[in-house]
Amino acid sequence: MIYLRGASLRNDEARSSGYPFAVPALRELEQIEFNTPVTFLVGENGSGKSTLLEAMALKARLPPATGVPLDKDPTLQPVEPLSKAMRLSWLPRTKKGFFLRAEDFFNFARSLKTRGEEMQGLADRFADDARVRGYMLAQKAAMDDRYGEDLHAMSHGESFLQFFQARFVPKGLYLIDEPEAALSPQRQLAFISLMKRIVEEEDAQLIVATHSPLLLAYPSARILQFNEDGVKETAFDDLEHVSLMRSFLANPDRFVRDL
Repeated sequence: MIYLRGASLRNDEARSSGYPFAVPALRELEQIEFNTPVTFLVGENGSGKSTLLEAMALKARLPPATGVPLDKDPTLQPVEPLSKAMRLSWLPRTKKGFFLRAEDFFNFARSLKTRGEEMQGLADRFADDARVRGYMLAQKAAMDDRYGEDLHAMSHGESFLQFFQARFVPKGLYLIDEPEAALSPQRQLAFISLMKRIVEEEDAQLIVATHSPLLLAYPSARILQFNEDGVKETAFDDLEHVSLMRSFLANPDRFVRDL
């Protein structure tokens, strides 16, 4: 299913000469279309792919995956001008889904561990008060049931997949920034399997900014490459990331020797 059909940028006073409009790929960008359930945004760091994703998340008013309202998140303030100059087209409109960055997940996992320890501490403190102790233990059990007993006790990949499945709801839009930061190559393949399931069975739409050739191999995905010449659709086999990885794997000794 495709909910977010496109994003366009007004070419008027809403666009300034500063950041983020000074980013080459965004400077002349007028419109971008999403015509497949899975779209990848790819490019080097600073190319604008994550910036565009963040601005779309703000404009769409997506629920945050980690609990902090996006309009209250200070790390998103720099992209507000881009969001304000943006218009989104929907058919149909959905308010389900979420925006997730890998670093937000790591912060959430730490805060979840702290909350669990606080709940357990209060339960122990009020051991003689059955009502308070029972309430705190019930809250902790509900949290553990949703996310697992301890996301930190799992590998990063396991905990990321557990978290994503815990927060996922059908018929939603999911904007995800560099999930591979939390995933080993094997877990990236598991994430591809999860993506296929929620797209085919749960009518999800995903727009993912990534560097990962593994994720970019998702079948039938549209790939938009960001560089100094702008944003253009690119075939998997023509991606610089893929060509570099293939060359490296074909002769790693030569690459390392020539560094």
